[in-house]
Amino acid sequence: MGFSPDTNERLARARSDLRMGVPVVFAGGAVILAAETLDAKRLAAMRSIGDPVLAITSWRADTLKARAYDGDVARVQIPSDADLAWVRAIADPADDLRSPMKGPLLTQRDGSAALHRAAIVLTKSARLLPAAVVVEVTDASAFATQNNLTLVPEAAAVDTSLSPLHEIVHARLPLTVSEAGRLHIFRPEDGGEEHYAVEIGRPDREQPVLSRLHSACFTGDLLGSLKCDCGPQLRGALAQMGAEGAGVLLYLNQEGRGIGLANKMRAYSLQDQGFDTVEANHRLGFEDDERDFRIGAEILRRMGFSQVRLMTNNPAKVERMNSCGLTVVERVPLKVGENRHNEGYLATKAAKSGHIF
Repeated sequence: MGFSPDTNERLARARSDLRMGVPVVFAGGAVILAAETLDAKRLAAMRSIGDPVLAITSWRADTLKARAYDGDVARVQIPSDADLAWVRAIADPADDLRSPMKGPLLTQRDGSAALHRAAIVLTKSARLLPAAVVVEVTDASAFATQNNLTLVPEAAAVDTSLSPLHEIVHARLPLTVSEAGRLHIFRPEDGGEEHYAVEIGRPDREQPVLSRLHSACFTGDLLGSLKCDCGPQLRGALAQMGAEGAGVLLYLNQEGRGIGLANKMRAYSLQDQGFDTVEANHRLGFEDDERDFRIGAEILRRMGFSQVRLMTNNPAKVERMNSCGLTVVERVPLKVGENRHNEGYLATKAAKSGHIF
């Protein structure tokens, strides 16, 4: 009849389920729950069908002094007497300083970690902590049907191809920096967050366009946070485009370098304990940067641009744009927003992420 959801639609449903604490089933033979949204009732239910394992990233495992035999993933055995608080303490570093000794933790080294790796990727895409409780089952399809759970192929969860983007609408939007403003809305097919392109003037598609890939920053862009330089960069980029009469600012919904606002606030809490921004991300189980800059490159291509003058202090962003098929003819520095509250943050970006200030 054509009513059944396709794989992308099932993955979108799975992300929503995990955020609500509902289990998801991998077709390869596993039931998974996000550690962050796990409750005692469902932990008991997971134990009733097998021996649950807590999958965490190697970054989080390193913090806990646990062996990651699978390289990027560690499969931590959940003791039979472990309660919900124990699981959450392994997944979330909130109480690491108060209770640093959480082990010894036993991690599995036999068998495949493919299902566990896919579970972590899926929790990340749901903007949750990268930690998942996994129980393997023999007949995944039957289990999903019997329990009315979303069934997804784990291969789709770890698929790194970029979801196709479609422009939904664009309309005139007069701005303070330029009355000749226009806002374009792009939506991915996989149910992910929409992204925006702010077009100033009528940039010549045959010439390099002054452009910035700006990642959403609720705290900096809207609240005027002094912990970062995002707000001043956003306003400075738009002001320069307005002064030149043309440009495109891409506002990409990849808050906190792609980990989401809640996890960014967790990282801020860790920074208050003395960790820098990279160390905080690692303690949470994330990479230094989880953003996907292919999104920006694809939007620029769809708007008809092939060459850009990229406003950034990050040479790696230039390399990524070039690798995506766009030609960066010039890196335009954007040195604004330094203050006493973000000196350490900017120093870490320079030392560990190669930013030029």
